[in-house]
Amino acid sequence: MIKLYGHEMSGNSYKVRLLLELLKIDYEWIEVDLMKGEQKSPEYLRLNSFGQVPLLVDGETKLADAQAILVYIARQYGGEKWLPLDALPLAQVVRWLSTTAGEIRQGLENARLYYLFGATNINIERAHQKAEYILTQLNQHLSTNTWLEFERPTIADIAVFPYVALARDGKVDLDAYPHVIAWSDRVQQLPGYIPMLGI
Repeated sequence: MIKLYGHEMSGNSYKVRLLLELLKIDYEWIEVDLMKGEQKSPEYLRLNSFGQVPLLVDGETKLADAQAILVYIARQYGGEKWLPLDALPLAQVVRWLSTTAGEIRQGLENARLYYLFGATNINIERAHQKAEYILTQLNQHLSTNTWLEFERPTIADIAVFPYVALARDGKVDLDAYPHVIAWSDRVQQLPGYIPMLGI
């Protein structure tokens, strides 16, 4: 059985859980207590030398990084519906994975880390500027698209969703972005959807 190591307040852990639930894949959830530093314990570092969550263990396969894990699950268990193989549609999905690791992390995720977890190494003004920028881009894109790409959800939507939906944790108001809110609501209507605290 798949094992997923993560933390309940981690948006990156949550996105992996969400995809597993949407695909109805059995897995064992293993809570890593970040407040106690369990991710830096020798036992955990033997599994993931980066000392981060999430971590997926599937038989002999060990994978860290939420975006990489989404790709693995989609290809291994979800098929073309969640991650197409043709060059152009594949690139379109991967673009959003990069956006998640770039603009969304620098903006929405960092603002949440600053306010919710007291991260002191974050420039909150810059994080809010980045958050406003990416939300404006998303709102414009979603004004003419039901999903981020194609006429169905893909791992692009699963990757982007958590930190957008958790924006208020970082004191970022979504009210000015109605298309983003409507898209977030659509994600929450998907069969198998599970909530996360704060969404």
